Parts: sequence; structure tokens; C-alpha cells
Amino acid sequence: MILLFYSCIPLRIAPKIEGDKIVQAKKFKKDLPNCYGFVFEDKKKADEFYNFINTKYNLKHSNVDSNVPIVINKKTFYMSFFERERISKTLNLLPIVVDAGLQTKGNDPIFEDNYTSRDGYWYIVISVRDAEIKDCLDPNHPEQAIVIKHLKKIKDEYFSTTNYVEAYLKMK
Repeated sequence: MILLFYSCIPLRIAPKIEGDKIVQAKKFKKDLPNCYGFVFEDKKKADEFYNFINTKYNLKHSNVDSNVPIVINKKTFYMSFFERERISKTLNLLPIVVDAGLQTKGNDPIFEDNYTSRDGYWYIVISVRDAEIKDCLDPNHPEQAIVIKHLKKIKDEYFSTTNYVEAYLKMK
């Protein structure tokens, strides 16, 4: 009985992604396109990835998050990215029980704001298309491996770079 009072019931659980992962974007978050996505948890501040891509590819704030041309092995691909939050939400039983006890004695509830708790994680979801608009992260795409390798380099560079002009200069 004591464990019941101290427990929380998970209502929704955000995925914990160590490193990166290839997922179907639509299954990861319903508002994303129906394609495969390269997903990683973004621990930096909001819009940092946008600023990184904008500076790295010298986009001047034009179409930064969609169809950014990237060259891999002298072949052009088109990268799009999405910043999305997934939340974990739990139902906390102890505050509900305490407030129920207070209400039976004619008192107002004092823990109403604590019935649920919420933690969120932000993720970057990257999709890549080739010149024929085929999904390059699809397991059947012949160049999936080189595209994934390139996206891992971009992710690593993003996390290791604080001055995004440095990323732009590395391209030159």
C-alpha cells in the first residue's frame, strides 16, 4: 500500500535516444512527413541547430530547415530538419490521495497543480532526399550508409562547435 502512494503512473514516455537513431518520422511525431528520419536528442538551446545549419551552409536565413543542398561524394542531396519536443507525463498518486483526504474533511485541495508531472526532451529529426526525391534514409536506398555517415559527422560537429562561424570555415 505504501508503494502505491509513493508511485507514479506513466501516462506518456518520451524516448531516450543515446546517440542517434533511424526511425520512421511519422511514427516518431505525427506531424512529421512520412519518411525515415535521423533522430538525436538536442541538449542545446532552442534554435541552436537552425543557427548551426544556417551558418555552416551560409544560407542567410533562407530555407534553412528545408531542402538544404549537401554534397556527399560529389553528389548533391537535400536535407530537411525538424525540431520537435516529446514529453513524459506521469500521474502522481500521493498528491491526489492527500487532496482527497482534505476534501473529505471539508478543506480545499492544496496539491492540484501536482497531480501530474511533465518532463520534455527536444529532438532533431533530419530527412534526406536525393535528386529524384527518393528517401535516402530508407533501408532500401543504395546510398543510405554514406548519408547516415555524413549525418553523424554533422551531428558530431554541431555538438562540438560553439562558434558556428567555425563550422562555416571548416567547409571552405
